[in-house]
Amino acid sequence: MDRNLALEAVRITEATALASARLMGRGDVSGCDANAARAMKNAFDSIGIHGVIVVGDTANDATTLLEDDVVGNGTGPEIDVGLDPVEGAAICATGGLNALSIIAFAQRGGFLRCPGTWMEKIVVGPEGAGCIDLDRSPSDNLRALAEAKGVYVADLTVAMLDRPRHEDLVRDVRKSGARIRLLSDGDVAPAIATAKPDSGIDMLLGTGGSSQGILTAAAIRCTGGDMQARLRPRTDDEVRRLRDLGIEDIGKKLTLEEMAAGSVMFAATGVTNGDLVRGVRFFKGGATTNSVVMRSRTHTLRFIEALHRFDLKPEY
Repeated sequence: MDRNLALEAVRITEATALASARLMGRGDVSGCDANAARAMKNAFDSIGIHGVIVVGDTANDATTLLEDDVVGNGTGPEIDVGLDPVEGAAICATGGLNALSIIAFAQRGGFLRCPGTWMEKIVVGPEGAGCIDLDRSPSDNLRALAEAKGVYVADLTVAMLDRPRHEDLVRDVRKSGARIRLLSDGDVAPAIATAKPDSGIDMLLGTGGSSQGILTAAAIRCTGGDMQARLRPRTDDEVRRLRDLGIEDIGKKLTLEEMAAGSVMFAATGVTNGDLVRGVRFFKGGATTNSVVMRSRTHTLRFIEALHRFDLKPEY
Protein backbone atom coordinates (compact mmCIF):
# COMPACT_ATOMS: atom_id res chain seq x y z
CA MET A 1 0.00 0.00 0.00
CA ASP A 2 1.26 3.45 -0.93
CA ARG A 3 2.29 5.51 2.08
CA ASN A 4 0.28 8.48 0.75
CA LEU A 5 -2.82 6.42 1.45
CA ALA A 6 -2.28 6.99 5.17
CA LEU A 7 -2.59 10.74 4.65
CA GLU A 8 -5.75 10.20 2.61
CA ALA A 9 -7.14 8.25 5.56
CA VAL A 10 -6.45 11.09 7.97
CA ARG A 11 -8.36 13.50 5.74
CA ILE A 12 -11.36 11.22 6.16
CA THR A 13 -11.04 11.03 9.94
CA GLU A 14 -10.65 14.81 10.15
CA ALA A 15 -13.90 15.38 8.24
CA THR A 16 -15.64 12.77 10.37
CA ALA A 17 -14.42 14.23 13.66
CA LEU A 18 -15.54 17.71 12.64
CA ALA A 19 -19.05 16.46 11.91
CA SER A 20 -19.37 14.50 15.14
CA ALA A 21 -17.88 17.26 17.31
CA ARG A 22 -20.74 19.57 16.31
CA LEU A 23 -22.90 17.57 18.73
CA MET A 24 -20.31 17.26 21.50
CA GLY A 25 -21.90 17.55 24.94
CA ARG A 26 -25.47 17.81 23.67
CA GLY A 27 -26.58 14.39 24.91
CA ASP A 28 -27.47 13.03 21.47
CA VAL A 29 -25.61 9.71 21.15
CA SER A 30 -27.41 8.60 17.98
CA GLY A 31 -26.90 12.02 16.43
CA CYS A 32 -23.14 11.87 17.04
CA ASP A 33 -23.06 8.44 15.39
CA ALA A 34 -25.19 9.51 12.43
CA ASN A 35 -23.26 12.73 11.76
CA ALA A 36 -19.96 10.88 11.86
CA ALA A 37 -21.06 8.00 9.61
CA ARG A 38 -22.58 10.36 7.05
CA ALA A 39 -19.42 12.45 6.87
CA MET A 40 -17.18 9.38 6.62
CA LYS A 41 -19.29 7.92 3.81
CA ASN A 42 -19.04 11.16 1.82
CA ALA A 43 -15.30 11.51 2.40
CA PHE A 44 -14.57 7.96 1.25
CA ASP A 45 -15.97 8.74 -2.20
CA SER A 46 -12.87 10.77 -3.09
CA ILE A 47 -10.31 8.11 -2.08
CA GLY A 48 -8.68 5.95 -4.75
CA ILE A 49 -9.19 2.50 -3.23
CA HIS A 50 -11.38 -0.54 -3.67
CA GLY A 51 -11.99 -1.14 0.01
CA VAL A 52 -14.19 -3.71 1.72
CA ILE A 53 -15.26 -3.00 5.29
CA VAL A 54 -14.39 -5.94 7.54
CA VAL A 55 -14.56 -4.03 10.84
CA GLY A 56 -17.57 -1.73 10.88
CA ASP A 57 -21.16 -1.41 11.98
CA THR A 58 -23.51 -4.37 12.19
CA ALA A 59 -26.82 -2.48 12.64
CA ASN A 60 -28.59 -2.03 9.30
CA ASP A 61 -29.24 1.69 9.17
CA ALA A 62 -29.09 4.16 6.30
CA THR A 63 -26.32 6.16 7.95
CA THR A 64 -24.08 3.27 9.00
CA LEU A 65 -21.02 1.83 7.30
CA LEU A 66 -21.76 -1.88 7.31
CA GLU A 67 -19.45 -4.86 7.21
CA ASP A 68 -18.92 -6.01 3.61
CA ASP A 69 -19.83 -2.57 2.22
CA VAL A 70 -17.48 -1.35 -0.52
CA VAL A 71 -15.87 2.07 0.04
CA GLY A 72 -13.66 4.30 -2.09
CA ASN A 73 -14.02 5.23 -5.74
CA GLY A 74 -12.88 1.80 -6.95
CA THR A 75 -9.79 2.99 -8.82
CA GLY A 76 -7.03 1.91 -6.43
CA PRO A 77 -5.77 -1.13 -4.53
CA GLU A 78 -8.02 -3.81 -3.05
CA ILE A 79 -7.74 -3.53 0.73
CA ASP A 80 -9.48 -4.42 3.97
CA VAL A 81 -10.94 -1.48 5.87
CA GLY A 82 -11.58 -1.22 9.59
CA LEU A 83 -13.39 1.83 10.87
CA ASP A 84 -15.33 3.44 13.65
CA PRO A 85 -16.72 6.85 12.67
CA VAL A 86 -16.85 7.81 16.34
CA GLU A 87 -15.38 5.38 18.86
CA GLY A 88 -17.10 6.60 21.98
CA ALA A 89 -20.33 8.20 20.72
CA ALA A 90 -21.58 8.33 24.31
CA ILE A 91 -18.35 10.08 25.29
CA CYS A 92 -18.89 12.69 22.59
CA ALA A 93 -22.51 13.16 23.64
CA THR A 94 -21.48 13.89 27.23
CA GLY A 95 -18.30 15.83 26.46
CA GLY A 96 -16.03 13.20 28.01
CA LEU A 97 -12.52 12.06 27.13
CA ASN A 98 -11.09 9.89 24.34
CA ALA A 99 -13.72 9.97 21.58
CA LEU A 100 -11.97 9.26 18.26
CA SER A 101 -12.72 8.92 14.57
CA ILE A 102 -10.78 5.88 13.32
CA ILE A 103 -9.78 4.24 10.04
CA ALA A 104 -7.41 1.29 9.54
CA PHE A 105 -6.26 -0.24 6.24
CA ALA A 106 -4.73 -3.67 5.67
CA GLN A 107 -3.87 -5.84 2.72
CA ARG A 108 -6.81 -8.02 1.68
CA GLY A 109 -7.39 -10.66 4.36
CA GLY A 110 -5.28 -8.82 6.92
CA PHE A 111 -7.94 -8.20 9.58
CA LEU A 112 -9.52 -10.93 11.67
CA ARG A 113 -13.29 -11.01 11.22
CA CYS A 114 -14.98 -11.33 14.61
CA PRO A 115 -17.90 -8.89 14.76
CA GLY A 116 -20.45 -8.35 17.46
CA THR A 117 -18.86 -10.02 20.47
CA TRP A 118 -16.56 -9.27 23.37
CA MET A 119 -12.81 -9.61 23.54
CA GLU A 120 -10.43 -9.93 26.50
CA LYS A 121 -7.33 -7.77 25.89
CA ILE A 122 -3.90 -6.92 27.20
CA VAL A 123 -1.98 -4.11 25.48
CA VAL A 124 1.44 -2.54 26.08
CA GLY A 125 3.74 -0.18 24.21
CA PRO A 126 7.06 -1.01 22.52
CA GLU A 127 9.01 -1.30 25.79
CA GLY A 128 6.74 -4.15 26.87
CA ALA A 129 6.77 -6.07 23.59
CA GLY A 130 7.35 -9.76 24.23
CA CYS A 131 6.94 -9.63 28.01
CA ILE A 132 3.16 -10.04 28.36
CA ASP A 133 1.03 -13.17 28.39
CA LEU A 134 -2.75 -13.16 28.64
CA ASP A 135 -2.60 -16.49 30.48
CA ARG A 136 -0.56 -15.01 33.32
CA SER A 137 -1.97 -13.08 36.26
CA PRO A 138 -2.16 -9.27 36.16
CA SER A 139 0.52 -9.05 38.86
CA ASP A 140 2.91 -11.27 36.86
CA ASN A 141 2.38 -9.19 33.73
CA LEU A 142 2.88 -5.96 35.65
CA ARG A 143 6.10 -7.21 37.22
CA ALA A 144 7.39 -8.21 33.79
CA LEU A 145 6.47 -4.82 32.33
CA ALA A 146 8.06 -2.95 35.24
CA GLU A 147 11.29 -4.91 34.75
CA ALA A 148 11.26 -4.21 31.00
CA LYS A 149 10.75 -0.49 31.64
CA GLY A 150 13.22 -0.32 34.50
CA VAL A 151 10.65 1.03 36.98
CA TYR A 152 8.71 -0.18 40.02
CA VAL A 153 5.26 -1.74 39.65
CA ALA A 154 3.96 1.17 41.73
CA ASP A 155 5.08 3.49 38.92
CA LEU A 156 2.79 1.79 36.38
CA THR A 157 -0.75 2.86 35.45
CA VAL A 158 -3.28 0.40 34.03
CA ALA A 159 -6.30 1.56 32.05
CA MET A 160 -9.51 -0.49 31.97
CA LEU A 161 -13.21 0.05 31.42
CA ASP A 162 -15.18 0.78 34.58
CA ARG A 163 -17.50 -2.21 34.43
CA PRO A 164 -18.83 -4.70 37.05
CA ARG A 165 -17.20 -7.55 35.10
CA HIS A 166 -13.80 -6.09 36.00
CA GLU A 167 -14.21 -6.13 39.78
CA ASP A 168 -11.78 -9.03 40.26
CA LEU A 169 -9.33 -7.52 37.79
CA VAL A 170 -9.38 -4.18 39.62
CA ARG A 171 -8.75 -5.96 42.90
CA ASP A 172 -5.79 -7.91 41.47
CA VAL A 173 -4.17 -4.85 39.90
CA ARG A 174 -4.53 -2.81 43.09
CA LYS A 175 -3.09 -5.69 45.11
CA SER A 176 -0.02 -5.69 42.84
CA GLY A 177 0.62 -2.05 43.75
CA ALA A 178 -0.03 -0.54 40.33
CA ARG A 179 -2.33 2.39 39.76
CA ILE A 180 -5.59 2.21 37.79
CA ARG A 181 -7.27 4.59 35.36
CA LEU A 182 -10.95 3.59 35.11
CA LEU A 183 -12.61 4.49 31.80
CA SER A 184 -16.28 5.36 31.45
CA ASP A 185 -16.23 4.26 27.80
CA GLY A 186 -13.88 3.94 24.82
CA ASP A 187 -10.78 1.78 25.27
CA VAL A 188 -9.05 2.30 21.89
CA ALA A 189 -7.40 5.66 22.63
CA PRO A 190 -6.00 4.58 26.04
CA ALA A 191 -4.75 1.31 24.51
CA ILE A 192 -2.83 3.16 21.79
CA ALA A 193 -1.60 5.67 24.37
CA THR A 194 0.49 2.88 25.94
CA ALA A 195 2.88 3.50 23.03
CA LYS A 196 3.11 7.24 23.76
CA PRO A 197 5.82 7.77 26.41
CA ASP A 198 4.22 10.85 27.97
CA SER A 199 0.64 9.53 28.11
CA GLY A 200 0.86 8.18 31.65
CA ILE A 201 -0.75 4.86 30.61
CA ASP A 202 1.45 1.76 30.63
CA MET A 203 -0.98 -1.11 30.04
CA LEU A 204 -4.58 -1.71 29.04
CA LEU A 205 -6.44 -4.69 30.52
CA GLY A 206 -9.97 -6.02 30.45
CA THR A 207 -12.84 -7.07 28.24
CA GLY A 208 -14.40 -4.81 25.63
CA GLY A 209 -15.71 -4.89 22.09
CA SER A 210 -14.07 -7.18 19.55
CA SER A 211 -14.30 -4.61 16.74
CA GLN A 212 -12.49 -2.09 18.92
CA GLY A 213 -9.95 -4.82 19.67
CA ILE A 214 -9.12 -5.31 15.99
CA LEU A 215 -8.75 -1.55 15.47
CA THR A 216 -6.46 -1.45 18.49
CA ALA A 217 -4.41 -4.32 17.08
CA ALA A 218 -3.97 -2.42 13.81
CA ALA A 219 -2.63 0.60 15.68
CA ILE A 220 -0.37 -1.42 17.97
CA ARG A 221 1.12 -3.20 14.94
CA CYS A 222 2.10 0.26 13.71
CA THR A 223 3.65 1.37 17.01
CA GLY A 224 5.82 -1.70 17.65
CA GLY A 225 3.92 -2.47 20.84
CA ASP A 226 2.33 -5.76 21.82
CA MET A 227 -1.17 -7.12 22.35
CA GLN A 228 -2.83 -10.44 23.05
CA ALA A 229 -6.56 -11.15 23.08
CA ARG A 230 -9.19 -13.85 23.47
CA LEU A 231 -12.75 -13.81 22.13
CA ARG A 232 -15.43 -13.92 24.83
CA PRO A 233 -18.80 -14.57 23.15
CA ARG A 234 -21.78 -13.97 25.41
CA THR A 235 -24.49 -16.03 23.68
CA ASP A 236 -24.92 -19.15 21.57
CA ASP A 237 -25.79 -16.90 18.63
CA GLU A 238 -22.45 -15.12 18.91
CA VAL A 239 -20.67 -18.48 19.00
CA ARG A 240 -22.56 -19.56 15.87
CA ARG A 241 -21.66 -16.36 14.00
CA LEU A 242 -17.99 -16.72 14.89
CA ARG A 243 -17.99 -20.31 13.63
CA ASP A 244 -19.72 -19.19 10.44
CA LEU A 245 -16.71 -16.92 9.91
CA GLY A 246 -14.36 -19.91 10.21
CA ILE A 247 -13.32 -19.40 13.86
CA GLU A 248 -13.52 -22.86 15.42
CA ASP A 249 -11.11 -22.46 18.36
CA ILE A 250 -13.02 -19.60 19.93
CA GLY A 251 -11.03 -19.65 23.18
CA LYS A 252 -7.67 -19.40 21.42
CA LYS A 253 -5.20 -16.79 22.63
CA LEU A 254 -4.79 -14.42 19.69
CA THR A 255 -1.50 -12.75 18.87
CA LEU A 256 -1.14 -9.30 17.38
CA GLU A 257 -0.32 -10.67 13.93
CA GLU A 258 -3.37 -12.94 13.97
CA MET A 259 -5.61 -9.92 14.45
CA ALA A 260 -3.90 -7.51 12.05
CA ALA A 261 -1.49 -9.09 9.56
CA GLY A 262 0.65 -7.81 6.70
CA SER A 263 1.03 -4.16 5.80
CA VAL A 264 -1.23 -2.01 8.00
CA MET A 265 -2.02 1.70 8.14
CA PHE A 266 -3.94 3.51 10.87
CA ALA A 267 -5.34 7.02 11.27
CA ALA A 268 -7.36 8.61 14.06
CA THR A 269 -8.58 12.13 14.77
CA GLY A 270 -9.66 13.34 18.19
CA VAL A 271 -13.33 14.27 18.53
CA THR A 272 -12.90 15.17 22.20
CA ASN A 273 -9.73 15.65 24.23
CA GLY A 274 -7.98 12.46 25.25
CA ASP A 275 -4.87 10.51 26.13
CA LEU A 276 -3.75 10.23 22.51
CA VAL A 277 -4.73 13.50 20.80
CA ARG A 278 -6.67 16.69 21.48
CA GLY A 279 -10.25 17.09 20.32
CA VAL A 280 -11.83 19.42 17.77
CA ARG A 281 -11.77 23.13 18.57
CA PHE A 282 -14.08 25.47 16.68
CA PHE A 283 -13.44 29.16 16.11
CA LYS A 284 -15.04 31.82 13.92
CA GLY A 285 -14.98 30.49 10.38
CA GLY A 286 -13.13 27.26 11.07
CA ALA A 287 -11.71 24.67 13.45
CA THR A 288 -8.54 22.84 14.41
CA THR A 289 -8.14 19.06 14.50
CA ASN A 290 -5.44 16.83 15.96
CA SER A 291 -4.70 13.43 14.46
CA VAL A 292 -2.24 10.56 14.52
CA VAL A 293 -1.31 8.58 11.42
CA MET A 294 1.01 5.55 11.34
CA ARG A 295 2.24 2.60 9.29
CA SER A 296 3.33 -0.87 10.39
CA ARG A 297 6.21 -0.91 7.90
CA THR A 298 8.13 1.92 9.60
CA HIS A 299 6.53 2.23 13.09
CA THR A 300 6.45 5.98 12.47
CA LEU A 301 3.81 7.94 14.39
CA ARG A 302 2.96 11.31 12.88
CA PHE A 303 0.92 13.74 14.95
CA ILE A 304 -0.85 16.24 12.72
CA GLU A 305 -2.52 19.48 13.75
CA ALA A 306 -4.69 20.92 10.98
CA LEU A 307 -6.48 24.24 10.64
CA HIS A 308 -9.70 24.07 8.63
CA ARG A 309 -11.21 27.17 6.98
CA PHE A 310 -14.91 26.65 6.36
CA ASP A 311 -15.15 29.65 4.02
CA LEU A 312 -12.70 27.94 1.64
CA LYS A 313 -13.59 24.29 2.24
CA PRO A 314 -17.04 23.63 3.70
CA GLU A 315 -17.56 20.87 6.25
CA TYR A 316 -18.81 17.52 4.99
